[in-house]
Amino acid sequence: MKFLLVDDHALIREALHGVLKQLDEGAAIFEASRWGDASRLLDAHSDLALVLLDLGLPDRDGFAALKEARARHPKIPIVILSASCDRDSVVKALDLGAAGFIPKSGERAVMLGALQLIFSGGVYIPPEILSRSETSPGPGPSAASGRRPEEPVPASPADLGLTARQIEVLALMMRGKSNKAICRILNLAEPTVKNSVTAILKALKASNRTEAVVRVGALGWELPGLEG
Repeated sequence: MKFLLVDDHALIREALHGVLKQLDEGAAIFEASRWGDASRLLDAHSDLALVLLDLGLPDRDGFAALKEARARHPKIPIVILSASCDRDSVVKALDLGAAGFIPKSGERAVMLGALQLIFSGGVYIPPEILSRSETSPGPGPSAASGRRPEEPVPASPADLGLTARQIEVLALMMRGKSNKAICRILNLAEPTVKNSVTAILKALKASNRTEAVVRVGALGWELPGLEG
């Protein structure tokens, strides 16, 4: 496999180099400290298995770099690295197509587990973000769940009234699959998938797919593993 590390701190790149070697001892690992260099490496290696992208680059806003990379190389998974870990940044990164968001403060084992989850088709969200989003203080609804504190937490998607088919659609949404990809994997018509997504967002009280992913991650549901 080929990996690209994009971070302007040599020590961070060195630490991540070791983590990636644990994933694949024979991996080819490319490094860049600036977005200009990273962009050229992306163009030269369209078969990259993963890009680890720092948000704090010296020559480009990290979100702008993520948006550009996703537009030019939509098949390459990109994982965000960041020294800060706030919910707005995580949601924005996921909205722009990131496959996960890993805080630089995380321990080596946490980073390794996060990357293993992403390679298995999941989306990694920092547990501290999920914890804060489900336990927001104050009398109003939780920022992430839309439920008031006294409301019971649903133990499963079925508790929210989701059908077996909608749960399958949700499982694929959690893997970052588009509606068209879900249609292909489940052999469904596009209007059926759209209706399922609408029902899922309504049940989760989420305004978009990213919020749904964050909320399901916070609830810790076990969803079916699907090929595709």
